[in-house]
Amino acid sequence: MLLEDISNLQDVTISGTVTAVLGMLIECAGIERFLSVGSRCRIEGQRLSGCAPSVAAEVVGFRESKALLMPFASPEGIGPGAKVILEQRASACFPCEAWLGRVVSAMGEPVDGKGPLPHGAMPYPLRGVPPQAHSRARVKGKLDLGIRSINTFLTCCRGQRMGIFSGSGVGKSIVMSMLARNSKADVNVIGLVGERSRELQEFIEDDLGEEGLKRSVIVVATSAEYALLRRQAAYFAMAVAEYFRDQGRDVLCLMDSITRFAMAQREIGLSAGEPPTSKGYTPTVFSELPKLLERAGPGRHGSGSITGLFTVLVEGDDTNEPISDAVRGILDGHIVLDRAIAERGRFPAINVLKSISRTMPDCNSEQENALVKVARVMMATYDDMAEMIRLGAYRKGSDPEVDQAIQYYPALEKFLAQRKDEKSAIAQGYDELAGLLGIKDWRGK
Repeated sequence: MLLEDISNLQDVTISGTVTAVLGMLIECAGIERFLSVGSRCRIEGQRLSGCAPSVAAEVVGFRESKALLMPFASPEGIGPGAKVILEQRASACFPCEAWLGRVVSAMGEPVDGKGPLPHGAMPYPLRGVPPQAHSRARVKGKLDLGIRSINTFLTCCRGQRMGIFSGSGVGKSIVMSMLARNSKADVNVIGLVGERSRELQEFIEDDLGEEGLKRSVIVVATSAEYALLRRQAAYFAMAVAEYFRDQGRDVLCLMDSITRFAMAQREIGLSAGEPPTSKGYTPTVFSELPKLLERAGPGRHGSGSITGLFTVLVEGDDTNEPISDAVRGILDGHIVLDRAIAERGRFPAINVLKSISRTMPDCNSEQENALVKVARVMMATYDDMAEMIRLGAYRKGSDPEVDQAIQYYPALEKFLAQRKDEKSAIAQGYDELAGLLGIKDWRGK
């Protein structure tokens, strides 16, 4: 580590000066020819009481031969004439096995009170690039996520990327904690982007638990953090996941939420002068989303995989709003949490009929696909007639398929419900579903 620190020392200090400060945007002159978008700098402000002696910043654009910087912390104490020093070290993290069980910030600093964070020998760039398409292994092999409704109706494969679409207060965080605690993945990397600060300890102690934390790395940037830190938390979590993937592990990367990542990028883009497009989101938002999400997936042949489950906080429960629509087009499936289902007390509130796993048919056997199809048809039939059934307008005997759907509806609802502390294996879920539908020897043995 000492040799590494020595090698990273700068031979020459390149510095410029602040010429203007407007909101969170800082103009810098004198070193623009040494800078590019993404370069890191350190701004030395006035040493006011309560202010940091220097603030890290990132170049987000250029205007009229001046560099536009955004700070990672409060710009208080920074004014015209402040010194700007270029940092020549690349934006990277140094993960290692000792990071398991730790909680770190978007800057790679420990925030769990467990002492210093050891550094690995190899740097992993925060803005890593996914493996070339032709060199990637195929998505294959089921991943047991421990949630009965997902395992059975939306089977997830190793290296698959799924979105969890949900409005606020519909149980998204509970689903995330169940996935982290119950999944059969080797390692969990959990990125909490823009989350409420009070929920962090609750999530670790009540939802994740000691056993879940042992095989997890948590990267957190709360809603009180500045936009650059919230965006960087997502990049940082993905870089850590890539490290464990390269060690041959099957990694479950849980990120909550992609919407807040997009909001942070929108804030950065608007400050840099980008034109707003749909719902105020800037063009870079839609170019950064695939760059982040494509990093999850199967690794190169012979390495591990990153199974990505990304939550999307839909505005006004509209699953067709811009971010939801863009993310759905990139991922390999989506899980929709329905407010109406949550309001009637069934949790997790997954709307199976509106959700899909694109890799599921190829990973399942013919018997498993046939069993799921029977249950889906019954749920769709009941859903089509639900209004008439509730109003008492449907008469028993009018349609045998509807009668059958009404008969099995309570059992299917009970099957889809699951307590937070309950765990269900994939094989167990299929057997229970076949049992409640009265299908014997469904495996064809």
